[in-house]
This record gives sequence, structure tokens and C-alpha cells, in this order.
Amino acid sequence: MPDLRIDRDDDRLAIRHGGAVLAEYVFRPEHPAFESPRPYFSPIRTLGGQTVTLYRPHDHVWHKGIAWSLPVVGDENFWGGPTYVRGKGYVQLPNNGEQRHVGFDDDPPADGASIVADGERPARVIERLTWLTQAGEAIFDERRTVAASNLSDDAWLLGFATRMTNSSDRAMPIGSPTTRGRENAGYGGLFWRGPRSFTGGAVLAPGVAGGDELRGTRAPWMGFTGRHDETDAASTVVMVDDPANLQHPPQWFARSLEFACLCPAPFFSEEHVIEPGATMSLRYGVVVADGAADPERADRLAGAAAARLPGLLGAP
Repeated sequence: MPDLRIDRDDDRLAIRHGGAVLAEYVFRPEHPAFESPRPYFSPIRTLGGQTVTLYRPHDHVWHKGIAWSLPVVGDENFWGGPTYVRGKGYVQLPNNGEQRHVGFDDDPPADGASIVADGERPARVIERLTWLTQAGEAIFDERRTVAASNLSDDAWLLGFATRMTNSSDRAMPIGSPTTRGRENAGYGGLFWRGPRSFTGGAVLAPGVAGGDELRGTRAPWMGFTGRHDETDAASTVVMVDDPANLQHPPQWFARSLEFACLCPAPFFSEEHVIEPGATMSLRYGVVVADGAADPERADRLAGAAAARLPGLLGAP
């Protein structure tokens, strides 16, 4: 099986498997303030070449493949679009912040260079970012890890870790629309938006397959299986929460009927406050697999990913 490698271009990283691009991570996006500009993964593909993400859908243009997206950070919005306000619903406010790329650590790849996974070292890049409010105030310094690994002949693993340090002089509460009063709308975190053809697909959790009724479920992992237009092939995405994360196992934000999405949401129903100078650390794995899955197959994929994550992402 060919090793994975990460290639760098001017504004993005490409995760490659042999000659195929499995994923692009755009770290210098060009989006308007309304969309809360932030790095994102899109497209993401299976080893068999099926695309399992959707970029800038017309119904929610701030959804971009997989992105670290937080709708409630104090009074700021790092999700995009309008902000949920208790008693008023969604209101467009001048509070759409930006996650701005600063640079890479650990001998960063130059443009055109590659980091190649081998038996001793994973394909892994460490990025530095600053979080800026729409008014221009820096409130977080972030150290983010992006990594990739083969998992099996029909699945690969994307690793994501974040360490967010409060660089402001005040406490920063992180929550969700649910913590601000909207029932069962606790989205916020590492958010995946699936292809339109996945609408109506199956949400998978330990021991169960279903749909929107699983939103709010606590579980160590959750998955989604759907079919693609044109090819009629099936693919599966399984997201895994690290046991050391806040609120593990987390509540999950999931949809199937309106559109396909998954999000392990550590702030679903309870705010987490980061004091000045304090750091919040979170780690996740995303399995991208060819073929349909039931809860049993998804559980096996999640278990393999959980075992691989410590070596893939390194020390917290």
C-alpha cells in the first residue's frame, strides 16, 4: 500500500496516496467576513476516489467540507452567517471572526515540498493560527495538528488536534445555539458536511443506525454512510472523539433528512470557559472509507482509528 504524504502549495496542503489527492487543506482561504474565514478540508476523497464532502452549499455557504467551526465564543461568531440570539432567533451581527494562518512549526514544508509517512514517522504538519474578531482583536493563539495515515485497504484516517490558548485579558466562554436557548441545536466543533446525495443516509452510532433522532446522543464515535450520484457507490465517514477530550463521550450534532452532517460537539449543552492564558486541547480522528457500513463495521473502523490516533497526532 503506498504511503501517504502531505504536499504544500502556496495556500493549501494536499494529502496524497500514490498519485491521487485524498484531501486538500486550504489554510489561506479567500472568503468574505460573513463566512467567518477559516482553514478547511475540501475536497476529501476515499481511497477509491469518491468525494465525501460538500463545499459552500447554497443553503449554508459557511459550511466547507470539514472545518473547526465555533458559533458561540463569548459574543463572537467563528462559524459564519448569522448568530443565534436568545429571544430573537438568528440575527446578522458584526461579529464574524477569522481564524488566520500564521505559519508552520517543526521544519515546515516549503512550497512544493512533501512530508512522507513511513514506518517511523506519520505524515503530520503543525500549524500556528491566531483568532481575530471582526473588530480586529486577537483572542486566541492556536497550535493545530493535521495528520494522515493508512488504516486498511479501503479506509484512511485524517487526524486533527487543536490547542487554543486565550490570549485576551478576559475569560472566553465557548458554547452553542443550545446554550443560548435554541433546543437541540448544539453544533460547534469539528463539523463535517456531506455530499447532497448523502441526504437521507444513515447516521451510525454504537449499536444503532438511524437519522435525525440520534442528534444529541452521547457516544465515543459517530458515523454516516451514504451513496453517490453518478457512480451509485457507497462511502462511510466515521468521526472519533479522543477519550481525553472535554465532555467525552460528547453529544453529537447530526443531520440526515435536511442534509448530511456530523459534529462531535463538546459545547452542545454546556459552555466551557477558557480563562486568560489558559489552554483548551481537543483531538479527533476522521475515518474515510469506501463502501457502506452498519454499526458493527463503523465500530471496527472507530476502534482502529482510536488505536492509531496517539501515534498519529503525537503528544497532546
